[in-house]
Order: sequence, then structure tokens, then C-alpha cells
Amino acid sequence: MAKNALTRSKFWLGLGVGALSGYFSFELAWALRRLMQVNVPQALAQHANQAAEGRRLVVSHETENYTMLHTIEDGIERIAYKPRQPRFETPILMQHGMWHGAWCWRNWQELFAAWGWESHAYSLPGHAGSPVQRPVAACTLDYYLGFLKAEVERLPRKPVLMGHSMGGALTQWYLKYVGDDLPAAVLVAPWSSHNLMADGGLQVVMRDPLAVPLVMKTWDATPFVRTPYYTGRLLLGQGAVVSPEELHARLGPESVLVMMQHRPPFWSPPSPVRTPMLWLAGEADAGIPEPCLRRSAAFYQADYVVIEAAGHNLMMEHNYQQTAHTIHTWLLEHILKSQGNRDEIR
Repeated sequence: MAKNALTRSKFWLGLGVGALSGYFSFELAWALRRLMQVNVPQALAQHANQAAEGRRLVVSHETENYTMLHTIEDGIERIAYKPRQPRFETPILMQHGMWHGAWCWRNWQELFAAWGWESHAYSLPGHAGSPVQRPVAACTLDYYLGFLKAEVERLPRKPVLMGHSMGGALTQWYLKYVGDDLPAAVLVAPWSSHNLMADGGLQVVMRDPLAVPLVMKTWDATPFVRTPYYTGRLLLGQGAVVSPEELHARLGPESVLVMMQHRPPFWSPPSPVRTPMLWLAGEADAGIPEPCLRRSAAFYQADYVVIEAAGHNLMMEHNYQQTAHTIHTWLLEHILKSQGNRDEIR
């Protein structure tokens, strides 16, 4: 009897494991097939904002240094900081990463406004205050790229493009598929140049193996930041100016497809890149090992700076002010002055 019961248990266990493996294999095949069908130039040509028209002022705020305007227009949330004493003609456009929104740039927007820079941050559809236009789990980098392209085009001058994490990947995609003619690109703890899954995926999975089956169930990457504990481990370093609880409360859903898409055979980086590039890496980044980011910066021949004892969200780390000043100084020395654009400085 005991032997028969053990045999039946093994049978049902094997059946369950086989069914689960089959399900995951089917889901993975679906995702790969979907990504193989992507044609980026065609996606950009067909891109359209599907949100309802209309404009809503969320809040406006004035200080001695700047005017802040927070709006939602045609389904896109935007936060703009305009300095009271502008020094530069070129604006800064800030592209957020996975789970985040325009809100994540606040600390830096305030600093850059005090230094005379106009900056614009926006939220992709389905993030923060921008309503969903496509189920977030079905979103891809080429889809997001259409919105980034539209944000660049709505500004009166081509901006310095600043991208964090996935936003750094979108910056690379912009340079390849839209135009390699920006005044500068600043990549803030970005995805690596060639293969995100090889460079950072294994490290993330080893830190939290339970997240993988949870993620593949819905193709929503939220399980990687499912609690304040996991949020803090992945995104924040010691001494960050926000707590894991505060950050976790503001994060939203994100697609797993975007992570799979920033790797061969779906992606290869542009080379060479003419746009001057600054690459910032957190020394204690839990997402992508610093040596991988160093190799990526070398590939692009970008100026490379490691931010000491900083985690992934450099805009929220204990030394966020120094990091912002590093960017400000680099823009002055390597863009405005080195290119002879002294007329940029008012």
C-alpha cells in the first residue's frame, strides 16, 4: 500500500511539474514570437497617442529659484521646472525607468533649476499619472520609444536626454532609431549596452528566485519590487534619502517584455555614437554589476563616473546632490564649452 501511494505521489508530482514547465514554455514562446515580430521603424512611423484629449493642471508651485508646473495633457503626465534666472537655452528631458514615473526626478529637477537649467520629466502611459493606453504587461521598448520621440519633438530645442535604468536603454534606442544628434545624453545607472539579461538578469534572479515564476504568470515585472524589502534591496543603497516603504508605495506595474527586448537577437547597440555621452554607475547597484556598466561605457566611448556607495536610484541616494553637480559640471565642460556653444550660456 505504501509503495503504491508513493508511486501515485510521484506520478502526480511529475504531472504537475510537467504541466507547469509546459505552461512556462508556452508563455516564453509567446513572448519571443511577439518580440520577433517587432519592426522598430514601422512602430515609430505608426505611433499614435491613443489617450483622450484634454489638459488638466495638477499643481503649480513657485519658489525663489523656479516655477514648477505639473500637468496631465492628452494622457501624458509632465512635470516641468523653469528657473527664474535661466542660464541655458538647451533644456533637459528626463526619462524614467521601470515602475517609476516623472516624480522620481524631483530632487534633481530642483537642483538643476537652481543652477539655471530648464527640465522636463514625463510619465510613460500606465506609469504614475499617465493613464494606461495598452496593458502594461504588453508594452515593449519600441512602444515606449514612440512616446519618448514625441516628447523630444514637442520641445522648442533638442534637449539633453537623461535616462535612468530602462530610461537609459530608451536613450540608447533613441540614438539608434531616431537620431544621433542630441546635444548630450546622460545615462543614469542605465541598462548595459548589449545584453541586459546576461549582464544583470542572473544577478537579480539569484537575489530573488521566487520572483521569476510570479513574473511569468502575468508578464508583469512587479514581483521584483513586490514588498518594501525587495524594493530596497534592488533599488536603494545604504543611506538613501527615501525609505524602501516610501519608494515602494509609489512604484507601479511594468512589462517583462522590455527586459527581454534589450538583448540579442532583438537589440544591438549603435556604433559609433556621435552624441556626447556621460555614463553614471552606482558602486553598490544591485541590478547590474559595475564592471558590466564600465564595459558598456567603454563601448560607447562615453565619459564614465562611478558614484561611490550608491545604489540603483542615483537620484535618491545619500549623495544625489554631488551626483547632480557632476552632471552639471560635465555639461558645462564637455558640451557647452567644448563645442563652442558659448551662446548657450546666457
